[in-house]
Amino acid sequence: MATIRDVARLAGVSVATVSRVINKTDSVNPETAAQVLKAIEQLQYEPNAVARGLAGKKMGIIALILPDILNPFFPALARGVEDVAQKKGLTVILGNSDDLGLKESTYIKDLKKKYVDGFIFASNTIREEDVESLRKEGIPIVLLDRGLNTASCPVIRSNNRAGAKLAVQHLIERGCQKIAHIYGPQEFITARDRLLGYEEVVGELEGYSPSLMVSGKFDIESGRQGVEHLLKRHPQVDGIFAGNDLMAIGALKALRERGILVPEQVKVCGFDGISLTEITEPELTTVAQPIYEMGGLAARILLNEIEGGVRENTIIELDVTLIPRKSTQ
Repeated sequence: MATIRDVARLAGVSVATVSRVINKTDSVNPETAAQVLKAIEQLQYEPNAVARGLAGKKMGIIALILPDILNPFFPALARGVEDVAQKKGLTVILGNSDDLGLKESTYIKDLKKKYVDGFIFASNTIREEDVESLRKEGIPIVLLDRGLNTASCPVIRSNNRAGAKLAVQHLIERGCQKIAHIYGPQEFITARDRLLGYEEVVGELEGYSPSLMVSGKFDIESGRQGVEHLLKRHPQVDGIFAGNDLMAIGALKALRERGILVPEQVKVCGFDGISLTEITEPELTTVAQPIYEMGGLAARILLNEIEGGVRENTIIELDVTLIPRKSTQ
């Protein structure tokens, strides 16, 4: 592989001149610069990224830390980040945090050594001190979806409370009178907001009881178990709003196992808009988040700060859309 010295020798200039042309730090005579660029092309020389990082240049790498890429919600989010980053010539490093604050802190420590230009976290467990530490070091950070509310960096999520209200109102419009809710882990701000949205609507209904709410873990099995608990308490339930699509899929499975017809006897609505909702039987009604767009927006905000120092310390809530399908018809 060619070295910077090889380029300098072929172009008939000093190593320092080649470095200035590559890093665009000082003005170089156009004719000399052209000689250097021609030598670089001829030798197929690639500047050492680490050396450029040590010189204070951008590395062209951002880190995306997700709770679990196996959750179908997060691949679409990651794709949105990657597509925007790729158009700008940046590489995305992906990590799974498993919602463990210590693991996230380790990622931050290790990736800073690799001169990562910025971080995007979809996490409810990232520590405020880690956010502040990155800010003090001038490393941009954006929080996505489950991210804590903070004034020190941008936070992007959907309007979860409004989306939950859309779901419950839809079930009411479809004739449901006893609507239950399988809610997600309450340490997640997204799950809390969806629970609040549910309560805001059903609290006004005759026959509402807090026992119509059961906890879940944002996975299929907890949705299935949630239906078991609900039917023991309230056999007359005719509508279920699940806090995410995976739990709604689990609810469909449990109802089917018991010979309960969906939507004839019980109508089911999920939340997220993941692609699996189109292949369930029946197809699942869902409140769809703009998942891909959310990831893309996070990348654009991060890149604006990396490239131009523009910091947007704000909480952005994107609109959601109800997609009615056969599970509520």
